[in-house]
Amino acid sequence: MKMQSHLAIARPGFRALLRQPRRQLLSQLFVIAGLGLLTYVLIQYASMYAGQKQLQQRWAQQNSSSPVSTPAASDDGLTRLSIPRISLDAVIVEGISYRKLAIAPGHIPGTPLPGEAGNSVISAHRDTFFRHIYELKKGDDVIVRRLGKVYTFTVTGKKITNPDDVSVMRPTTESQLTLITCYPTYYIGPAPERLVVFAKLAASPGHASAAATLTGPAQ
Repeated sequence: MKMQSHLAIARPGFRALLRQPRRQLLSQLFVIAGLGLLTYVLIQYASMYAGQKQLQQRWAQQNSSSPVSTPAASDDGLTRLSIPRISLDAVIVEGISYRKLAIAPGHIPGTPLPGEAGNSVISAHRDTFFRHIYELKKGDDVIVRRLGKVYTFTVTGKKITNPDDVSVMRPTTESQLTLITCYPTYYIGPAPERLVVFAKLAASPGHASAAATLTGPAQ
């Protein structure tokens, strides 16, 4: 009987020893997964900043006092978007493909260029360039610099809508800027909604300086 009682006492400890390697393995797998995710994020941000640096150089060339004589092959790097309230200052690209949105906000083709008459629409990821646009309020400035001219827009409102709502891209008679990103900002996985910010042209175009330094996405 004593021997059986000793075995009964020993069994839980033996089972614990059997489970310990499994726990260690799971812990190691979680650590590896965490390191892999961190590495992926770091690579993404490094690529984004490298892409923005190249776009900045192109923007400076196109907006210098002696612009390059060769016409640009595309509109990538010709327009710069600044939003003082959220410390955003980035060069935008033409198009919203995965590759392009990885390095910059993207102007949606088929809508007017920023500063032109009509509704110009720009989209960016919620975890990079447009991370803080939910903080924008009525009256905030949104500044666009393009080919030597400065366009100052004023935020008029914002809304949360579904991804299929194309009404936010409807043509307008006056110069309007519409910013779109996924929402909620800190949602894990594909976000179910869209955050849209509207701004109208408030000032006549002035002269843009190419000497300003870009800061990239708001931190």
